[in-house]
Amino acid sequence: MNDQPRSLASTLFSVGLLLIAMASIQSGASLAKSMFPVIGAQGTTTLRLIFASLIMIVLLRPWRAKLTTKSLRTVIVYGMALGGMNFLFYMSLRTVPLGIAVALEFTGPLAVAIYASRRAIDFLWIALATVGLLLLIPTGATSASIDLLGAGYALGAGVCWALYILFGQKAGADNGVQTAALGVMIAALFVAPIGIVHAGAALLTPSLIPVAIGVAILSTALPYTLEMVALTRMPARTFGTLMSIEPAFGALSGLLFLHEFLSLSQWMAILCIILASVGATMTMGSAAKPAVAAD
Repeated sequence: MNDQPRSLASTLFSVGLLLIAMASIQSGASLAKSMFPVIGAQGTTTLRLIFASLIMIVLLRPWRAKLTTKSLRTVIVYGMALGGMNFLFYMSLRTVPLGIAVALEFTGPLAVAIYASRRAIDFLWIALATVGLLLLIPTGATSASIDLLGAGYALGAGVCWALYILFGQKAGADNGVQTAALGVMIAALFVAPIGIVHAGAALLTPSLIPVAIGVAILSTALPYTLEMVALTRMPARTFGTLMSIEPAFGALSGLLFLHEFLSLSQWMAILCIILASVGATMTMGSAAKPAVAAD
């Protein structure tokens, strides 16, 4: 008779972990944006990935991975997709509110989920996502229009997220949990030259180091750990459904920490994309697994 209360407690615990993880990721993004005036989005991405890779090396010990030529190619593409996703997402945050950037980025995993299912009902989720995107297109008649270049960066981050999912599943099957550390290391090597060229010696500003470490912990180490624990305690479909509300966390984080106020149409756009993501996740094939978010 104790099985049901114990199961409910386990579920609530997992949901709590996932909510904390999403709040951590979006808080990390808000904190990262505070570094932009000093080293730009390019330098911020570089410092985040460097410190995140150091943390992941300590936690996951990637030298234990047994790489073959084929698996190494997969891990390299996975790491480059991860680096591109982080870089493009931070570039979008320069001109696009956090909640909208997260919603636009979510079109990547949404596309993967719809492709994995390919049922007639998926046209409904496509329509909802399209409505959300149309609501964000500048019309010239409102001051709430978003920057097109910034939106393009966010959509590009979504493409990288889709590649991250596809190649991450392949790399993870070959190397297990060490894949995450390897991917972050490759992402850091991929993005670092861009950040160094852009920010130069400013990357070594002493006051930025604690902030960068905080971003690495909030955006990578802490949420990754919590999400991995949650994923082992709940069905993948439930996990993916809950992850779909992350754009709302982004919008709330932007409102609380960055004072980014959204118009009604922008909130409606975020809601449409969330509903499309939830629907696609609920109807995806049972074999499909949602990937851990890593923006």
